[in-house]
This record gives sequence, C-alpha cells and structure tokens, in this order.
Amino acid sequence: MSDVNAIIDSILNYSGTTKTGSESDIASPKSMEEKREATASKASPRPKNTKPPSDTSAFPEPCGVATQRTTVDGIAFDFNHGARVSLPEGRWHVTFTDLDRTVCLYSSDAGNCMVIGSKKYFIRTRIEVRSLETGETVFTHDFNCEDREVAILLPGETLGDAIGWFSYAVQFQKKHRCRLTVAMNPEACKLFVGQYPGIKCCSFAEYEEIKHRTYATYHIGLYFHDENHDWQPSDFRLVGLHRTAAHILGVDPEEKPPRIASWPEPRRPIENPYVVIATQASSQCKIWNNPHGWSRVISHLKSLGYEVVCIDKASVSGHRNHWNHIPHGTRDETGDRPLAERAYWLRHAAFFVGLSSGLSWLAWAAGTPVVMISGFTHPINEFNTPYRVFNPHVCNSCWHDVRTPFEHGNLLFCPRHENTPRHFECTRLIMAEHVIAYCDDLHHQLSSKRTSESGAAAPLSLD
Repeated sequence: MSDVNAIIDSILNYSGTTKTGSESDIASPKSMEEKREATASKASPRPKNTKPPSDTSAFPEPCGVATQRTTVDGIAFDFNHGARVSLPEGRWHVTFTDLDRTVCLYSSDAGNCMVIGSKKYFIRTRIEVRSLETGETVFTHDFNCEDREVAILLPGETLGDAIGWFSYAVQFQKKHRCRLTVAMNPEACKLFVGQYPGIKCCSFAEYEEIKHRTYATYHIGLYFHDENHDWQPSDFRLVGLHRTAAHILGVDPEEKPPRIASWPEPRRPIENPYVVIATQASSQCKIWNNPHGWSRVISHLKSLGYEVVCIDKASVSGHRNHWNHIPHGTRDETGDRPLAERAYWLRHAAFFVGLSSGLSWLAWAAGTPVVMISGFTHPINEFNTPYRVFNPHVCNSCWHDVRTPFEHGNLLFCPRHENTPRHFECTRLIMAEHVIAYCDDLHHQLSSKRTSESGAAAPLSLD
C-alpha cells in the first residue's frame, strides 16, 4: 500500500473555572463617544504575514462600544470580543488577568481608548483599571455572567457543526446560570427551539437586535489559521470538530447528543423495516468515491429484508467530471425538507449509513446507530460510533494536516494527490465489504434483541 503522510506536525494544546467584581448595568450603544468605536486595541494586534482565522468573517461584528456601564464615570466594559474596557480621558493602567491560572494576560498604560483582549474564547478574566495620576485602582471586575445576557454564535449554513456544538452551549448555560441566546442558521434553529427552556435560539439577524445588551459573546468556529490560539485554545484538528466548542467555552468535552424537535407524526413513515442512507456531501473528498460501494451495500441490505431510503437534500450533485447520483434501488425521499422530518425518518430506521456530513450528525442526535464512512477525516473528528469505516492503509486524514488547510471553495480538494491516480484514495479504497460487515453486525444485534424480547425467532420488524 501507499505511504501514509504525516498528519500533524505540531498543534499546541491548552485546557482549563468565583465571583467578585463591581455591579454593572446595561449601557446604550449611543451613550459612548463615537471615537471609541474606532480605537485600535493594544491588547489584540493582528500578527503580520499571517492569514486571519478563516471563520471570523462568518460572524456578525460585535457591538462597537462596551455594553456594561460601571459606577466610574466614562468606564465601560464587556466580554463580547474578548475582554474589553473603554476608558475616558486621562492616564490609566489596564490589567487583564486569567483568574483560574493566575496569569497576567495584559498590562499596559492607556489613555482615552478601548482596550481589547486578544483571546476571544472563554477565560474567567479580571479587568482592573488604575489611575496613573492618583495611583488608585478605580475599577475592578471579575467575570461572572450569572443572570446576565450571553450569546453564543454558531456560524454558516452547516448542519453538522450546529448539532455537534449545541450540547456544549447547553453545558455553558447550566454551569454559569446565564440568560443564553444561541444564534445560528434558521434551519438548524428550528431543530432546537423549545427543547431547552433556559436557552433562546435565534438567527444572526435577530442577534443583531440584542447584541448591544450582551455581557459576553463566544464565537464557535473552525479556525484554520489561528496560529496564536486567539480564537480557540486547542486546535480543532486535534480535539475533534464538535469538542472544539467545549474547549472554546471552557466546559467538559464529553460528547452528548442534543435534544431535537420531534415531527408531529407518531407513526412509522413506512411499515416495513428500513435503513436510511445519505450519499451526498458539500465536497467530493467527503463522498464515498468507491464506484461500486453503494450498489453492493444496498443489494446486501435488501437481501437482509430492509428497504433502503435515501434522505439527501439533493438527488444529484457534483462538479466537472465528478457527479453523484442517488444510488439505484433506493426509495427517493430526497428534497428540501424540514430537518425535523429527516430526523423522523431516522428515528424509525434500523440504522443509518452515511458520510462525515450533517445527516450523520442528525442521525446521532436522533439516537439512530450510525455507520459512518470517511477517510479525509480521522475518526477523532466525529462523534464516537462503533461502526466507523476508515482505511488506515492509504492516504488519509488531510483535514487534520495543518500544512494543507481545507479549501471550502475547492470542491475537488485533495491536497496531496489531486489530479493523480491516487486522487481521493482515502475513500475510493474503502471496500464495500468493510461497510457490509458493520451492517451485518447491527442486523444481528437487532435480530438478537427481537428474539430475546419475544422468546423465539420473530420476523424482521421494528418499533
């Protein structure tokens, strides 16, 4: 077999939670001088000759002024873009301290400006302002968001990311007892509305209407070029796509599927036992590129007595000479349907066979066993499933290689072997027999369960 390239040269790691501080009120954005909005922060310079974190442009701009007023005239603060403190005319010395690690993050003199901490992820920070004219400490505040408004932003139109990250937002709200708003794309939002009474779900447009009130904001994303670890304390390629949210929010990284909305129909969508599949993805490297894979798996599932149902959004997708069609022999339930309806099909399925894509995450949230096929990601990237299909004997895991950041606009992304005979070998050389073996394992488990419940062999049925 081919040589396996090194996946990660080095990725810096980090991990890591009392209350003090002066009382604060909500400040109107118009109550601060406009000149503070344009003040550059000494605490957050952008490194030269490096690209900015790739997903920061996906987020709305933070409120241009600090939102929390203090008892000291002219001083305001918040944690909406890292720790921020706005200063009036005068000579001041500002200190930011990581309280949990007893580390000074920033300490410098300042005048009439806004000082912004460079670290945008959760750090329990103390903000301290001392007057250089009197030597008196005029303001001290220790982070404490209990009963305050906090926002967590989940960017883009991605389904899997929002599902994978949402449980960690729930953890954050329980840990800090804050009034939490989670902003995300409207379709994902519909999955979670009403599932967690202490959390408000909204679109980015709705978030824009409330951001002037928030005490703190956290941006959950995949930061491919965050060399200084300003946006994520641990590189997502090291800790996994979903667990990166736990590290950004400072909560337990143990994975847990979120609760999602139910479809109003309680009965099974079809009477016969069935398996759900999803074969499409947003990039060709996510596709199972074995040309005979799906047809062999579908034929085998049918021989076991299952109907095979495809729930992709599109029945056909592709680019240039790579086109992916709904596999022959499946029931076509594709189309632009509500996510809750797709979850309805998944909840009643024997199991799901799919890729490292959003519908696998939806199946995980629906409680359906998942057979996941992926080679461009290492298994650490996704939620744990005993049925993870991965071939370690060929080129794999380029998603985790810091030397070749994923190119979302390149639908044929294959950084090591593009336009060679080894193009997409990570999934092209995943054999159908490997997938079938996991399907057989799940089928036998279901058969054994039915037998033990009935006391004798029973015909294949579910629910």
